[in-house]
Amino acid sequence: MKSVILSSTKELSQSEWLEIRRQGIGGSDAAAILGLNPYSSAFSVYMDKLGLAPPTDETEAMWLGTKLEPIIADRFAEQTGMAVQRRNAIYQHPEYPWMLANIDRWIVGQNAGLEIKTTNMLNRTKFEEGEIPPSYYVQCVHYMAVTGAEEWYLAVAVLNKAFHIFHVDRNEEEIATLVQAERRFWEDHVQKQVPPAPDGSD
Repeated sequence: MKSVILSSTKELSQSEWLEIRRQGIGGSDAAAILGLNPYSSAFSVYMDKLGLAPPTDETEAMWLGTKLEPIIADRFAEQTGMAVQRRNAIYQHPEYPWMLANIDRWIVGQNAGLEIKTTNMLNRTKFEEGEIPPSYYVQCVHYMAVTGAEEWYLAVAVLNKAFHIFHVDRNEEEIATLVQAERRFWEDHVQKQVPPAPDGSD
């Protein structure tokens, strides 16, 4: 399977990029749809896709994560010996056009990608014991589904504390389950403009 390039991101403005993202479900949306994102929900994703949500202001954490991304990518390359590259594109699943991916990096010479995260010590995940937050894991599964990658890497910088690298193998059963959940959300809620039930989150 080969993904489709929906759009180059090199010349896109922020507003144009957001408008394209509304055409489908991205990696950061996937965990929210499943109820696994502590900062978002299926209802908020629904509001965003229909353009009903107010613009989201960039937080300090979001700004810092963006600025540190190339540094973390370089550190991943140094520690693993694998070269990485930007792709500057929004990818689209060839069979499910509502599945989109804007990946952080691609691993040169491999059918694999890299997701980059920054967090802090308040994140109680036991990274040193191999634990991955469910929202991070689902994002990797989504990207493998869209791109056809056989594996995905995750680089997590716990600011002022530690740096962790994880490896996620492609699992067809997990991908099929995720695709089914995303299809239901897109077809039953977004396309029909029927909001999912609020889950009690902010």
